[in-house]
Amino acid sequence: MSNHLFQTYKLGQLTLQNRAVMAPMTRSRAINNIPNDLMVTYYQQRAGAGLIITEGTSPSPNGLGYARIPGIFNQEQVAGWRKVTDAVHAKGAKIFIQLMHTGRVSHEVNLPKGARVVGPSNITAAGDMWTDAEGMKPHTQPHALTTEEVKATIQEYVNAAKLAIDAGFDGVELHAANGYLIEQFINGVVNNRKDEYGGSVANRSKFLLEIVEQTIAAIGKEKVGVRFSPFSGFNDIPAYNEITETYDYLSKKLNDLGVVYLHFLDHSPNGLDLVPADLRATVRANFKGTLIWCGAYDLERANQDLKEGRADLIAFGKPFISNPDLIERLQQNLALAQPDFNTLYTPDEKGYTDYPAAI
Repeated sequence: MSNHLFQTYKLGQLTLQNRAVMAPMTRSRAINNIPNDLMVTYYQQRAGAGLIITEGTSPSPNGLGYARIPGIFNQEQVAGWRKVTDAVHAKGAKIFIQLMHTGRVSHEVNLPKGARVVGPSNITAAGDMWTDAEGMKPHTQPHALTTEEVKATIQEYVNAAKLAIDAGFDGVELHAANGYLIEQFINGVVNNRKDEYGGSVANRSKFLLEIVEQTIAAIGKEKVGVRFSPFSGFNDIPAYNEITETYDYLSKKLNDLGVVYLHFLDHSPNGLDLVPADLRATVRANFKGTLIWCGAYDLERANQDLKEGRADLIAFGKPFISNPDLIERLQQNLALAQPDFNTLYTPDEKGYTDYPAAI
């Protein structure tokens, strides 16, 4: 089989050195929510990818729901991220920042002073989350954003996108997956609003689409991508009747807006629901831009999906954690190291930057 994964690829105005994407993965090393030198090393080590998508990065103090996740809403954070983008570009990779507002998937102890847990409604997410100060705690009940606050939150995303370009990023990925704020609006169970951002599929999609429209106006459509995870159930996102209708609608709307890529995560390898083949085909037919798929790919399946046109780029998550030289290992058919799951979210270099290269 031809190694389509290692071919260069044109993403908008960017030329990627291969068709492998490093998927966004929370790693919780941003002390005080500021990117640091340890993170510079981590991303530079993995710059064999054609495209790196950073860990989820909050556009707002309200979105810092997890311990030690980075933000991009002030100049200190911009300066920290600039070191990351410079290091990645020096190795030949391109890099998008993932804008992730955690919304109701949060605990107030993790937020800075003056911030609060928010969501489309006041429905609390099931389950617990880690806080450095008090250990495991149940999710905090969110404040239901008013219509005016929804519009202000949209502006936070737009401002973060502008700051991302200032920090040297090649673009932004809007995280509309995994049960975070944008998907909370999209979901017909979590979102019980009665205003223009609730009710119909079109209204529940409006939060995302307005973010996209205004972000495109601010930084350009070739610098904006979107991530989805239909049927995942992750972070207490329940199933609802119009899932297929929703992603049919969104893929058409986002195609019309001209975003540079859609990035779909299939959680089925982790035991969650499979994204049906007919929905995959619908999205492929609706969206004419770059389509990225992620979900426990190996080299053979990646090449097959690229060859047959089911995807244009393939994203790898867990293999990049423990294989900083993942692309070289795949090219040379070398064994992959397995990650230490006990150190995924710890604050130091162990299990982060200390995985050795194979050669």
